Amino acid sequence: MISTHKKKKIALIGYRLSGGGSDKVMANLSIFFQHQGFEVDIIIVLDEVSFPYLGKLVNLGLLKNKTNGIFNKVKRLKALNAYLKENKFDFIIDFRFRTKIIQELILARFIYNTKTIFTVHSFLIDHYMPNNSWLTRLMYNHCYANVAITNEMKNLIEAKHQLQNVVTIHNPIYLEEIVKKQIEKIDIEFDYIIAIGQYENEIKQFDQLISSYAQSDLSRKNMHLVIVGNGDESKLKNGILENNISGFVHLLGYQNNPFKYLSKAKFLVLSSKNEGFPNVILEALACETPVVSFNCDFGPRDMISNFENGILVENQNWEKLTEAMNLLTSDEVLYQNIKQNTLKSIDPFLLEKIGQQWLHLMKAN
Repeated sequence: MISTHKKKKIALIGYRLSGGGSDKVMANLSIFFQHQGFEVDIIIVLDEVSFPYLGKLVNLGLLKNKTNGIFNKVKRLKALNAYLKENKFDFIIDFRFRTKIIQELILARFIYNTKTIFTVHSFLIDHYMPNNSWLTRLMYNHCYANVAITNEMKNLIEAKHQLQNVVTIHNPIYLEEIVKKQIEKIDIEFDYIIAIGQYENEIKQFDQLISSYAQSDLSRKNMHLVIVGNGDESKLKNGILENNISGFVHLLGYQNNPFKYLSKAKFLVLSSKNEGFPNVILEALACETPVVSFNCDFGPRDMISNFENGILVENQNWEKLTEAMNLLTSDEVLYQNIKQNTLKSIDPFLLEKIGQQWLHLMKAN
């Protein structure tokens, strides 16, 4: 616990408290910081809340109108500026992706008025920092720290932009929440493997996963594929029809509680082009569910030990992915050996341990 008489105040700033991995990290850290004695304010841009959190919620999304024009954006920016000035936070941690250069320059240099930590959550670092290194250094070299979520990401940022204040802190897993939620009943009566993620873009490659599943032995063994997430379903539905597997692939849409599906799956499949530090892998392992994943940049190889708690597949080798799915379905001895290692493998990523790294960074432990 923090020993100072006055509570330290921390502002966590993100797009929403729903959906994405960085949003989940922000929600989990709000719980840790609150338990550690911080006064926590969570400031979100979109009016979307489904994750559990602790602290005061400041929902700027309520100020957003349908047009979302320049005047409405300025109104929200002014509201944020006034709120930060009024509350005099000890730290600001920004979890948003940051692609609008002028807006982000104003925030980084003029509105964020205290020790600020910016986080980077994707292999695609230009979603968080300008491609122009001079601008990136102008915006982020002066801040308290930039947090990358893998060492490879840290090295990439340093090599490309020559920033001097980059540190690595992995995403945390909030085991207590998962233990409570995974026991909820589901209305699925068949055996299945599972894939989870938003498919608003093509990074998750669920359409190709459907084809890979169709080429596998799984449907013949009555092992279904369940996909949890949101996005445009038309391409996925076309793939299901083209591969003649309509009775075996199930699109469940977004689920507030994915853990009840994860815990009852045979294994999780991650088929992404690239990642940052995919929380879903840790969430699967926390549910004692093995993982089959491409060894993509970045993240999976930091969490999966090959043939110990899952199978790492040569990156973007779809034939090998299909073989790995077949193997984990057919070899029960291998499957059980992997399954028994899942839960203990997440120990380094528990919220309490990752939270201590944040306290160390902020010199608050």
